[in-house]
Amino acid sequence: MIEASIIQGRQIGAAQLEQVRQLLQEHPESSRWRISQRLAILWNWRNGAGQLKDMAARTLLLKLEQRGSIVLPPRRHVPPNRMRPQQVEMQMAELELAAPQTPITEPLSTLLPLSLSECSQNRKAAAGQRALFNALLRQHHYLGHNSTVGENLQYLLSDIQGRPLACVLFGAAAWQCKPRDQFIGWDAPTRQSRLGHVANNTRFLILPWVSVPHLASHVLGTIAWRLSGDWQRKYGHPIHLMETFVDTSRFQGRCYRAANWQQVGLTTGRTRQNKTNVPQSPPKAVWLYPLGQNFRQALCAS
Repeated sequence: MIEASIIQGRQIGAAQLEQVRQLLQEHPESSRWRISQRLAILWNWRNGAGQLKDMAARTLLLKLEQRGSIVLPPRRHVPPNRMRPQQVEMQMAELELAAPQTPITEPLSTLLPLSLSECSQNRKAAAGQRALFNALLRQHHYLGHNSTVGENLQYLLSDIQGRPLACVLFGAAAWQCKPRDQFIGWDAPTRQSRLGHVANNTRFLILPWVSVPHLASHVLGTIAWRLSGDWQRKYGHPIHLMETFVDTSRFQGRCYRAANWQQVGLTTGRTRQNKTNVPQSPPKAVWLYPLGQNFRQALCAS
C-alpha cells in the first residue's frame, strides 16, 4: 500500500496516484501542459477566484516523477522565460535607461504622493512595469531574481515624478516555521489548510541610489493597507498575516521594526531541501505583521 503524503498542499495516496497514472495512460499524446490542465479539471483544483491551478498541478506531477511514481511525456518546448543570456542582458540594458541611477536623497515629504503599482497580473498596461520590476531585482537585489511561481504580488514603487524607488515581492509562505507556527497557535493539520492565508515578503529592495530616511518603513506600511485586498481580487481569498525572514548576518531588520512588525524568533538554518539536522545557511530572524485584530481566529478556523 502506498503511504499518503502531502504534495502541493494536497493529500496524495493510492487513489490519487492511480487517477494520475490513468490520466497519463488515457492521453499519451498530450503535452505536460495539457496533462496539468486535465488533472486540475479532474480534481476541480482552483484558487479562490475560480482559476484552475494548473501550475500547481504541473509542480505536483514533476514531484511525482522525481519520486519515481510516474513517467511524464518528454518536454516539447523550453519555457518562454528561459531566455538566452544575450537576450536577458539586452533587456536589462534597455530597462536601465528607464531607471537612471541618479541619486535620490530628498526628504520623503518631497517625494509624496508615492505611486504603488501592483504589476504581477497579465495586463498589457503592466507589462513594462513588470519587466522593469524583474530587471531591477535581478540587477540590484543581493539574492537576485529569476521568476516567480505560485500566488504572488509584485509592487513597484515610484515617487511623484515617476522615478522608481523600490521593489517589493510577496509570495507563498514558508511551509514550516516553528516560531511563526507557535505565534499563531498552529498544529500541522491547521497549518496545512490555512497556510495560503499567509504571504511571505521574499524580496524587498530600496534601489541603491535611493537614500531617503523612513522610506522603507513607509513602503511597508502602505503595502500593509492594501495587500489583503489585492490578494483577494487576484486569487479570491484574503491574507491575514505577512511574514519575512531577515538574514541577520547582513541586516538588523530596522525597517520592519519601524513599521511595527514583530520579531518572534530565529530559523534553524535548515533549508527546504535539507533532509538532515545540520544547518546549511545562517539563521534568519522571523518577522511577522498581522493584518487585523482577529488574525489568529481566521488562521486557526477549521
